[in-house]
Amino acid sequence: MEPKEYQKGRGAQKNTPNQFLQHVYEMREDFLEFCRLEGEEAESNKTQYIPIFPKTIVNKVDSPDVGMLYSMNPYQGCEHGCIYCYARNAHEYWGYSAGLDFERKILVKKAAPELLEAKIKHKNWKACTIVLSGNTDCYQPAEQKFEITRKCLEVFLKYRHPVGIITKNALVLRDLDILKELNAHQLVGVNVSVTSLSEKTRRKLEPRTASIQKRLKTIKVLSENNIPVNAMLAPMIPGINSHELLPLAKAVADHGARSFAITVVRLNGAIGQIFTDWIKKALPDRAEKVLHLIQDCHGGSINDSRFGIRSRGEGKIAQQIHDMAHLARQKYFKNRQFPRLRTDLHEPYKNGQMKLF
Repeated sequence: MEPKEYQKGRGAQKNTPNQFLQHVYEMREDFLEFCRLEGEEAESNKTQYIPIFPKTIVNKVDSPDVGMLYSMNPYQGCEHGCIYCYARNAHEYWGYSAGLDFERKILVKKAAPELLEAKIKHKNWKACTIVLSGNTDCYQPAEQKFEITRKCLEVFLKYRHPVGIITKNALVLRDLDILKELNAHQLVGVNVSVTSLSEKTRRKLEPRTASIQKRLKTIKVLSENNIPVNAMLAPMIPGINSHELLPLAKAVADHGARSFAITVVRLNGAIGQIFTDWIKKALPDRAEKVLHLIQDCHGGSINDSRFGIRSRGEGKIAQQIHDMAHLARQKYFKNRQFPRLRTDLHEPYKNGQMKLF
């Protein structure tokens, strides 16, 4: 069984079946009624932190649609609960659901800094920007408790290695001291995600993320310290936030962003079912319209797996979104450029000290 009404505080409204598991877990009405009569919770809505012990931490990114070659994720699962998040499907590899489990069961990689250090010290490693994180947010609430991201940034600084950051959490400003040192060597760039200027929209799409004003302030503070910021105005969801593209671009430009990027939403794997269930509960008056608009961007389907097309979309609606993005760049970002990070400083630091000869 699943709740029929919209449940605040989380993105997903249910746990979808894990495609890799033989058995399906569900709550029956008689069990829910028993819990009600006994005054007990049928299941806990609290976030769990589960330690895991990977052997490696840096992942090579094969997708041509993502602007990175390597990424690393200190955490799997994300408490932010963004309903559209493509990373939800990855939670199924760990035996969990892409739905509520993704938001409530956070896998913590405490050994990430040591694994990172071993990777970039390896004699065969050639410096290339590693992105924190390509999958889940490295500054999600768990970071406040475990500080794994900060320790990884210290490793990048120690070995003069370039690092990119993707986040929608103002917690990144906690590490401004390290970011300033990295930036002094042109070794860091920050991508801040801003998907709407409406708090009402933000609270439904991304229930446990930083407010819009905090994100814009984050862009401003980083930019005032000359740390390059790219704004991720993504995903664009027709019927929900795509009409905000121009004012979004202006807002992030006014706060100092040097560039911005967009994608058109696609609901791959279990996310299609999770998003469909969510929108029928959270925005029932426009659910069908939004779903049809998304399908129009992907050849009649809400999912799209075609390299080169899946993140851009196709058709008239997708083209309108990209036309607006082009206009925004001409209007608000002329003569601005996100810099390339340096890769030539790392080699002498592999052994922890500069070579003398």
